[in-house]
Amino acid sequence: MILPDALPEDDRVLSPHTGYTRAHWEAAADALLAAVAPYATADGALYHLPGDRASWSGTLSDGLEGYARTLLIAAFRRDEKALERYGDGLAAGTAGVWPRIEDRSQPLVEAASIALALRLTRPMLWERLDTAVRDRAAAWLADALDAEPWPCNWELFPVTVGGFLADIGYETSAAHAAIDRGLDRIEQWYVSDGWYTDGDGRAFDYYNGWAMHLYPVLHAWLADDTRLLDLYGGRLQAHLADYARLFGADGAPMHQGRSLTYRFATTAPLWLGALTGRTPLSSGETRRLASGALRHFLDRGAVGDDGLLSLGWYGPNPGVLQGYSGPASPYWASKAFLGLLLPADHEVWTATEEPGPADRADAVTPVAAPNWLLQSTVADGLVRLHNHGSEDVRYDPYYTRLAYSTATGPTPLDSPSPDNSLLLDGDATRTDIEPLGTGEGWAASRHTAGGGARVTSVVLAHGAVEVRAYEVTGAPEGTQVLLTGWATGPGEATRSELLPVLGLTPAPDLTPAATAYTPEAQVPALSGTLSGDDTLFIALARLTADPNPRPLAELASVELDGPDLRVTWSDGSETRCGLFQERPGPSRA
Repeated sequence: MILPDALPEDDRVLSPHTGYTRAHWEAAADALLAAVAPYATADGALYHLPGDRASWSGTLSDGLEGYARTLLIAAFRRDEKALERYGDGLAAGTAGVWPRIEDRSQPLVEAASIALALRLTRPMLWERLDTAVRDRAAAWLADALDAEPWPCNWELFPVTVGGFLADIGYETSAAHAAIDRGLDRIEQWYVSDGWYTDGDGRAFDYYNGWAMHLYPVLHAWLADDTRLLDLYGGRLQAHLADYARLFGADGAPMHQGRSLTYRFATTAPLWLGALTGRTPLSSGETRRLASGALRHFLDRGAVGDDGLLSLGWYGPNPGVLQGYSGPASPYWASKAFLGLLLPADHEVWTATEEPGPADRADAVTPVAAPNWLLQSTVADGLVRLHNHGSEDVRYDPYYTRLAYSTATGPTPLDSPSPDNSLLLDGDATRTDIEPLGTGEGWAASRHTAGGGARVTSVVLAHGAVEVRAYEVTGAPEGTQVLLTGWATGPGEATRSELLPVLGLTPAPDLTPAATAYTPEAQVPALSGTLSGDDTLFIALARLTADPNPRPLAELASVELDGPDLRVTWSDGSETRCGLFQERPGPSRA
């Protein structure tokens, strides 16, 4: 682990929220680099980190991954001694040790990290290499220019390699063609307001920040291309307005999407905005959010006793991994150290930390592009994401559950206790999600459920309270319905509540299940039965760590008025949404 004595004392004057300064980031980078050094091969070309798991790419590729991803830390740190070691590894690796870059192969990913590091440190590393080494390295990287990527954020890896090769004048025509081709391909996935999907469909996740924005913006910045920087930097600036809301007051990022073992790589777009001047955030807010995320993981065991980042979330956890996750995969977290490219006298390091969104005020914020509703509360610092637009069935349940938060994780796909789900006859399937829009205090969608039924889902939120409503059509009368809430561990400060309002009755809590936060998460549930061709179910829900919350039942009054659902909150304010079948009304639910 990164021992406390490896980090400076907290500075609560400059950084009243986190205590972290630039010196803490430097010390963390140094500690991570020192910890991986003993695992390098004698020639420095591969870093074989320990563990009983290999990715589906194999051990050799995993060793290259260890080299490439930790090289990024040295590059951002501007550590010339470490860069010299990596230069030796580059010489050996390109002399026949590294696997070739081929279509849709993991070396294509790692080539992008190597190329970016070389581009960032050109005078310190590249220009000090022998001509023969430079020639071999450029030739090895050049295979990335024509390699076919997977149709997702991988399209940007040839772009990143092309940017470096164009800079050094190697195969410039092919390099520029790769750049243009990759940038053109990601246009099909740009939605609006700074949001991309990660390939076809509606896979909205952190790849927006640590890939879809990071590589184009860095390329434009390094190329000093004003036109591209205005385009991609403008998108980044729009994205950060939403992105900043995905961090809890304790620094925790939203637990949603794949590759979560990259952990504090979530901070990369925050630093990128400051680096390029394309951000709506103040310098103090940027550092507060980024340092909060780094400290969140360092304080919770993400780095083990051996000083290495484990495959997991806090400690080791196989539930957050994918088939491509190998021992060195977590070191994409190196992207978090992008901020060290900013000089020590930059305002992002010298400004006093300022509150982030989760520190300032309760807020319910619609995010139109992914069709999300973000809900944060100051009393407990939690942020909740109500998902009415993100879907990727390959990585369910991290995309298709109804809600996520900064303090809870989804239960596994094969768990008998699916959290935040509507089950029809025991089937928690949620596919073909159709966004129906967002508004002030609400979000809605329609999806296909087990057996082909269609479910219209609406959430209305205020403070920490949620009203969840579901209209089920196309399922047989008598179909059993089970609605589940947030998954929280026994004895935790964070608690989950679920109360029936219409068509539902209390059901026993489901069998405890493991999440990234607890080995025995409990999931509350309500049950009901379809009474006709379409049936409406309504419940109150709450996830809170407030030690003294008011009773949930007192906080919202629900009324049906034809197709409209109207909620009056305890402070007298009102939220209304009309997406259901025409019903007699008005009536209290």
